[in-house]
Amino acid sequence: MPEQPIERKLAAILAADIAGYSRLVGQDEEGTLARLRALRRELIDPTIAEHRGRIFKTTGDGVLVEFASVVDAVRCAVAVQRATAAREAALVQERRIEFRVGVNLGDIVVEGDDILGDGVNIAARLEAIAAPGGICLSGAAFDQVEGKIGAVFTDLGNRQLKNIARPVRVFAIDLLDSPKPQEPSAAVIQLTSSPPRLSIVVLPFANIGSDHEQEYFVDGITESLTTDLSRISGAFVIARNTAFAYKGKSSDLRRIGRDLNVCYALVGSVQRGGNRLRVNVQLIDVESGAHLWAERFDQALADLFEMQDEIVARLAGQLGARLVEAEARRAERSPDPDSMDLYFRARALINRGSTAEYLKPAEALLERALALDPNNVDALAAKGWVDMDLGAGFMTDDHAARLASAEATAIKTLSLAPDHAWAHLVLGSLYNTVNRGAEAIAEFEHALMLDRNLVYAHALIGMAKTALGRAEEAESHYLEALRLSPRDVSAHHWMSSAGTSKLHLAKDEEAVAWFRRAIDANRNFAFTHFSLAAALAHLGRIDVARATAKAGLALEPSFTIGRFSAGARSDNPVYLAGRERIYEGMRRAGIPE
Repeated sequence: MPEQPIERKLAAILAADIAGYSRLVGQDEEGTLARLRALRRELIDPTIAEHRGRIFKTTGDGVLVEFASVVDAVRCAVAVQRATAAREAALVQERRIEFRVGVNLGDIVVEGDDILGDGVNIAARLEAIAAPGGICLSGAAFDQVEGKIGAVFTDLGNRQLKNIARPVRVFAIDLLDSPKPQEPSAAVIQLTSSPPRLSIVVLPFANIGSDHEQEYFVDGITESLTTDLSRISGAFVIARNTAFAYKGKSSDLRRIGRDLNVCYALVGSVQRGGNRLRVNVQLIDVESGAHLWAERFDQALADLFEMQDEIVARLAGQLGARLVEAEARRAERSPDPDSMDLYFRARALINRGSTAEYLKPAEALLERALALDPNNVDALAAKGWVDMDLGAGFMTDDHAARLASAEATAIKTLSLAPDHAWAHLVLGSLYNTVNRGAEAIAEFEHALMLDRNLVYAHALIGMAKTALGRAEEAESHYLEALRLSPRDVSAHHWMSSAGTSKLHLAKDEEAVAWFRRAIDANRNFAFTHFSLAAALAHLGRIDVARATAKAGLALEPSFTIGRFSAGARSDNPVYLAGRERIYEGMRRAGIPE
């Protein structure tokens, strides 16, 4: 009997589950289950039916729903979230039922009454990253509803979702700022002064569970994050004592924002279960209520003080970049941008990658910023970084002039602000480029002393040690950078540099592993392909090496071995011998001289 053909179709999938379900059941199993049944019977199922949805799978705390229309799916999600929030508002925060919702438009496989495939999987992964009470949409779903429903969306950028091969563009719906049907708009409250830029309060983290001995650990995370965020140049951070006045209280974030005159709030929770510890954090725009970023730290329990340091280092580093991104979006809406508005827009571009695509427009913004305020130390340091990156990466023809400009700008920045950590990083990077490796390491270490979350400094120390002929010491520094910021935009560069250090040591198999990992993280960095080609050639895999070299030349057609050799960073004989080995591997791979 012939096999039945697989039935496929395009559908909108809504995935929802309850945030903190295990905690709620642990606190009051019978009461939680009764409330959930009532919600399903009186609110959720009728709303799904009203919007022409079909429930095709349920779990203890979740539901998967199929819609023929994305507009219907999103309208249903908004209605359910708003009605649930209103219904649960009388309860304390820790006892409320809050759903996370993900919506995706995708190709699905139909098997009887069940639905399978990536269309469903992506919806489920979007639900997992949504904030409690929030809704996340894929880019495919957003394209169908943009301009068709009364909602405000926040672009969260491309996100790598668990077990999904390609990054997915994610949008979040701002339920607080989106207009509500049949309700008058709230009166606008005029503040006596606008909140300062990069102004944030770290609210005391919630200790979820009954382990009161954990309280000091939870408070320690809050205090350390407050301290570390205060190191961000230009940041205004509410002091610990003021923030702790809100401890244990369920307060409206908009009101806290008005009371403290800040733009952002960081909220979080710590939960200990058996031998594991989970930390959840969310960055919130207090004016709109939009969830700008969320992160989860989940690992086996170890020494609490060591865990506290690692958690804070990871979160603070990522949070600094997220705050800059948020300020850049805010600045883009300014009709009359000042020097700092332009700086934040430029910094957000720099954070996206060290390529001319981002560095050139960043440079234009920084020049405008410095024309308005020549002593803007943050803009000066950023301008030095752009000059150094463009010069060291041979992305322009004025290599020497760029490096000279970077040095002058970094020195001027430090004359105005001697403890500017990023300016020390710029100066160290310059020294590393012009055969002053020992001075470079001193600058990187100084930068880390001023700001321990300047993760790039760890990787740059590894690069400097390779240039000094100490490649065997380099890997530990790249591993430290990746430990502290595993999803950093520059992570692929650190992996590639780790592979280069292995090439210097003739450890070609290890080099290949690092280069392949770097390409998995970012396949658009041409130099990694050329380096991988060299390593493969040394291993005798010539056909694969030549194919890899062609992939690199497709990305950077003007690359030559001569151009690369002109960028040697040191006259150390051990380093130069390693470079010669790389040149030879590139020749065997067919890279032009």
